[in-house]
Amino acid sequence: MRHFPQIGKIAPNFLTIGVYKKRLGKIRLSDYRGKKYVVLIFYPANFTPVSPTELIAVSDRISEFKKLSTQILAISVDSPFSHLRYLLSSREEGGLENLNYPLISDLTQKITNNYNLLTDDGLAFPGLFIIDKEGIIQYYTVNNLLCGRSINELLRILQSIQYVKENPGQACPVDWKYKDQILYSHPLKSKLYFKDLYSSKKV
Repeated sequence: MRHFPQIGKIAPNFLTIGVYKKRLGKIRLSDYRGKKYVVLIFYPANFTPVSPTELIAVSDRISEFKKLSTQILAISVDSPFSHLRYLLSSREEGGLENLNYPLISDLTQKITNNYNLLTDDGLAFPGLFIIDKEGIIQYYTVNNLLCGRSINELLRILQSIQYVKENPGQACPVDWKYKDQILYSHPLKSKLYFKDLYSSKKV
């Protein structure tokens, strides 16, 4: 039975090798604490079919994540040298040329195992974690190996998490987007939202 890291708990820390802009260097998750949100993206392995569609889509929208003070880290069980090869491969070849964030190596599978995403075949399930500036897990999802994730939904969730943390006592209703109407987390105050919403729908 798998036990995933819990929402509201400190994300398992790690120190490993990352590759960014053709350079190898050490990356420690806790180094971002107090500075940035982190979106930690696990993907099965380099050159798997779905992974580049997701990783490139995030890279092409990196400015939106930077505006939200968020660092993207993508991680797989490949070696740093495999990552380097992946980053040097053109997009036409299924590679990640000109990626705008680091790829992290988990060759020992320790990190993937700590986040309980290791498959029976030694790959990583496509898991995604949003970690706040205090190093606390605020959100995670785990996908089927062949089902791509939604970048629009990731940004929406990230904005909603940041909003409720910055506005205690408020909550984000279904499909909430930035500047949409909010509701209150207090049950009595939340009735104002439902009154406005459903009274306008009466014929």
